[in-house]
Amino acid sequence: MTPYAIIALISAYLALMFNIARLSRRGGDFFGSRKKTPWPLVAVSMIGAVMSGVTFVSVPGMVGTSAMGYLQTCIGFMAGYVVIAFVLIPLYYRLQVVSIYQYLDRRFGINAHRTGAWFFFISKLLGASVRLFLFCLILQMLLFDPLGLPFALNVLLNVALIFAYTFRGGVRAVIWTDVLNAFCMVAAVILTLVFVAKGLGLSLPALRGAVAQSDMSRVFFFDDINHPQFFWKQFLGGLFIVVGMTGMDQDMMQRALNCKNFRSSQKNMLLSTVLQTAVIALFLCLGVALTLYADANGIAERGDRLFPAVATAEGMPAVAGLFFALGLLTSAFGSGGSALTALTTSFTVDILGAGKNESTRKKVHVAMAAAVALTVLLFSAVRSTSAIDAVFKIASYTYGPILGLFAFGILGRRQVRDRLVPFVAVAAPAVCLVLQLHSQEWFGGYTFSYELLPLNALLTCFGLLCISRRKNS
Repeated sequence: MTPYAIIALISAYLALMFNIARLSRRGGDFFGSRKKTPWPLVAVSMIGAVMSGVTFVSVPGMVGTSAMGYLQTCIGFMAGYVVIAFVLIPLYYRLQVVSIYQYLDRRFGINAHRTGAWFFFISKLLGASVRLFLFCLILQMLLFDPLGLPFALNVLLNVALIFAYTFRGGVRAVIWTDVLNAFCMVAAVILTLVFVAKGLGLSLPALRGAVAQSDMSRVFFFDDINHPQFFWKQFLGGLFIVVGMTGMDQDMMQRALNCKNFRSSQKNMLLSTVLQTAVIALFLCLGVALTLYADANGIAERGDRLFPAVATAEGMPAVAGLFFALGLLTSAFGSGGSALTALTTSFTVDILGAGKNESTRKKVHVAMAAAVALTVLLFSAVRSTSAIDAVFKIASYTYGPILGLFAFGILGRRQVRDRLVPFVAVAAPAVCLVLQLHSQEWFGGYTFSYELLPLNALLTCFGLLCISRRKNS
């Protein structure tokens, strides 16, 4: 696969994406106020958003160390989507909000509103940067290094392209491009499985049998509570990750609020969780197949480097590398565009309080693109062994206070001292960091995993209780 083949692929994809952005803007605005998007379309688009470049590379790569234990987290995801569908979606539609953090203003006050928005801003900026960094790292290997071009140019060009297609298209452009991305990504995985099976001299049914018989196909871990893969850690972590990272995330909820009513949005959520679980299972099976191929052909790379190493190996047809590049490209641009749109919306509406002012929105959009580019460049100095793990660790600290604020507001009637909310929101993750650093020493070898997020939320709720009083009747 030559650099010029990749350039041709990127050019064709961008031409299609910019046309989608141009057509999708008709009859609506940047914020998706028209609310007429069919709910099955939104459900498919959420696959394209959630299954980012991190998922595309890191999920297949994690089977070497975690087997298929990630499916335990996916079971928690499904429970979390039920909570979103029947608790949060009706609330957001009833309040008629542009940004979901406006709920915190109405329930507690402006300081709680801005606290939630700032924590979302930090989390989304860091999470989007992790995802985009991983994409740029692989693109550097496939395209920019062979052409002798620097990593900084790689980052700046990709951010500029994401900025350009979201600048006018807004939410509806993101939804439609993510539908395209979802189909391209799944097609790339299926075709890679076909190529791997052929490379191993197996039929697809025989490859499926080999995957099922592998030790890496283990799903459930009930034997050691101290192990990060212990079922209840993964399940509860998955549940709260979805409630926090989807139900209380402007990026994801902006899509759900684009459905015509809350019933349609609920259907979107339930269909989305079924589709996402099926796609993640497919990615994990691919990870086992890739590892089997790597073992059989002396390929040493593992983790995030496994998929690109196999897809571009000498024994694989050139088209395999091309489909890998297509899947990675569509997933990265989809999640990047989605994140940039959500950051712009939240910063404009929540932090600046500018409503739907188009002039302010355009300036913020430019600033958010610059912030993403700078953060990716800074993140390049801190290489993570597993990007998806890095995303969830970031979420554990930044979405915990958001989850705690929403939970305290929805489940109780007490009013908090609004000016003290930022201090509580900062204190909770600080305590979690101390506990995580000393967990093995203080708790008999116990290691925190994704359950750190609900613990963070619980500490936030406790802090809010300490600064609360009974709500006046």
